[in-house]
Amino acid sequence: MTFRLHRGSCPLLVSMPHVGTDIPIELRADYQPRALGVEDTDWHLERLYDFLPALGASIMQPQLSRYVIDLNRPPDDAPMYPGASNTELCPTHFFTGDDLYLPGRAPEAGERTRRREAYWRPYHEALAAELQRIQAQHGYALLWDAHSIRSQIPWLFEGTLPALNLGTASGQSADPAIALALEQACQASPNVSHVFNGRFKGGYITRHYGQPQQRVHAVQLEMCQNLYMQECPPFAYDEPKALAIQPLLQALLQSALAACAALYEK
Repeated sequence: MTFRLHRGSCPLLVSMPHVGTDIPIELRADYQPRALGVEDTDWHLERLYDFLPALGASIMQPQLSRYVIDLNRPPDDAPMYPGASNTELCPTHFFTGDDLYLPGRAPEAGERTRRREAYWRPYHEALAAELQRIQAQHGYALLWDAHSIRSQIPWLFEGTLPALNLGTASGQSADPAIALALEQACQASPNVSHVFNGRFKGGYITRHYGQPQQRVHAVQLEMCQNLYMQECPPFAYDEPKALAIQPLLQALLQSALAACAALYEK
């Protein structure tokens, strides 16, 4: 099994598709040595979101690095953000734009297909099944796709990102009432900058599974890593910063859950 699934008791499923750090031994010789440090990981999110079990949330966490397979990209590898720099289903570049693989060692079509079937498909089959279970039990489901990223990555975007980047696929993946509740929660913490559907509107997971008409709502949060950790090696967790931002994270999730529940109590 290349992922962990914790089944909870409430209508919330939190997916953390980029927290994995493993690169299979048989693949490591193909990568640049630098890649084994997996610098573009969504570091420490499982620790930052350690309050999830108390909320009753279901949680999905892969073990493999995004350098092996990007679980938040579509199976056909179509670009998520046309016209911008994009990472691929089987990434070939660091976030700096440098080559991830040694010359001539990037995965060819057959290897990309193998990884998709061996690693990507099981994760998504389990994710879909858990959403179906939650919806069957509660009548609706809320999917929260949790991410983090360095605040400045020129290859991907200009300047500095807002601290919290919330995405609902430009309003397509979640009911407007949920976005409004999240906006209000953010406004209660004016010292933490935020934006909705900016550079990061939601990747494949948010766009594919967010189906409000089917009572499944999806939100992506891409948060800057300087909120809770060091953005450079050794990528250390910053406990005081993390403790300061955790109440807002919990408020966002609780606000979204409450708004979701209110939709179906009418």
